[in-house]
Amino acid sequence: MKIGCPKEIKPQEFRVGLTPAAASEAIAHGHDVLIETGAGLGSGFTDADYITAGARIAPDAVSVFDDADMIVKVKEPQARERAMLRRGQLLFTYLHLAPDPDQTRDLLVSGVTAIAYETVTDARGGLPLLAPMSEVAGRLAPQVGAWALQKANGGRGVLMGGVPGVRPANVLIIGGGVVGAAAARVAVGMGANVTVMDRSVPRLSYLDDIFMGKLTTQYASAAATAALLTDADMVIGAVLVPGAAAPKLVSRAQLSTMLPGAVLVDVAIDQGGCFETSRPTTHQDPIYEVDGVIHYCVANMPGAAARTSTQALGNATLPFVLALAGKGWRRAIESDPHLRAGLATHEGQLTSLPVGEAVGLPAITPDQLLAG
Repeated sequence: MKIGCPKEIKPQEFRVGLTPAAASEAIAHGHDVLIETGAGLGSGFTDADYITAGARIAPDAVSVFDDADMIVKVKEPQARERAMLRRGQLLFTYLHLAPDPDQTRDLLVSGVTAIAYETVTDARGGLPLLAPMSEVAGRLAPQVGAWALQKANGGRGVLMGGVPGVRPANVLIIGGGVVGAAAARVAVGMGANVTVMDRSVPRLSYLDDIFMGKLTTQYASAAATAALLTDADMVIGAVLVPGAAAPKLVSRAQLSTMLPGAVLVDVAIDQGGCFETSRPTTHQDPIYEVDGVIHYCVANMPGAAARTSTQALGNATLPFVLALAGKGWRRAIESDPHLRAGLATHEGQLTSLPVGEAVGLPAITPDQLLAG
């Protein structure tokens, strides 16, 4: 199969869909790999690295999209990329369709078969292609939040770990999954006073055990959230409903109850955000203020650590890339129910019920598609 990897064009997106090592592996399995020139530079990989791996270098994105049977990316295709997709082609990338009806409709019009990284599952009920980026984003969240807390950036001027005689920052993390646990690890390490909220008591028990009393756990009710918001210097939104739009956990009205200069870091912004006042921002212009509260809502947070993120994502996606290229999409998802869960569109049909509900379009399940 011809596997194409274009350069990412979303603002300040420095990751790349295939590393030279992944390209080499695909070529060793008999596939042809085409990389757009300069695609890997943001992650520290040169065209020469890909040539050494055996890949071909394309002069532009049009050449990649025209020639490739499968497109492997990182971020959702932008409008001009969607215009280059076609029926019979396979797209394998993050999609985050639930908050993006325009992209959903464009993919349906193109007829492309699209498989979303973020809804591929594993035998433990996890999301193996989302997890590595969740780890990166979670670890970045306290770091970028600490920057936003600086007075020069509009924040409260509170140091995460405090100093002797002065209390540390109060950090509230809503969601105790992969993102929340990673954020807690860094925030605790920075010396902050950390509270993690979740609706799973077993998960809270697990976090209590692994952190050995270094943080506080709290069952996530609306009343508990409202109470904790009033004393939080930083709130990290780390909730996820796979494939669906993120729930809104902090309303605009609640901002007035928060401390002036407090910071909201919305890691769920790719899925629409978990704060009512969230809107996507970029690494170039990452923060804005609403009612005295600073919002950090960068939609591709892991892109800030592009090399680490690219390598981690490549490790996770490579087995699926090889399966799709080796078997074709239909045989690959027929033989792997976890990969099947990632199927989002096929030849104009939406195959994700949560996305259909979010964007108001009819949808069927991947199983129904295969049965038909």
